[in-house]
Amino acid sequence: MKHVTFSPKGVCSIQIDFDIEDGKLHNVQFIGGCNGNLKAIGRLVEGKDAKEVAEILRGNTCGMKGTSCADQLARAIDAQTV
Repeated sequence: MKHVTFSPKGVCSIQIDFDIEDGKLHNVQFIGGCNGNLKAIGRLVEGKDAKEVAEILRGNTCGMKGTSCADQLARAIDAQTV
């Protein structure tokens, strides 16, 4: 299992931690940001294929920002699966 710590840019969360094992996401946690929503994302993606999750979340924006915590998770996954 590979553990990833990612520092998101342009969003309220300051850190994203997750594990990837056999291409599946586990233990996704956001530090900072909208606590309830980000916990929900972690639960929804648990055990899901990382590349599929990145496809779904990529490009999601928050307010006037050109990104979101979900988009930053997609970027973090992309950086691991290149």
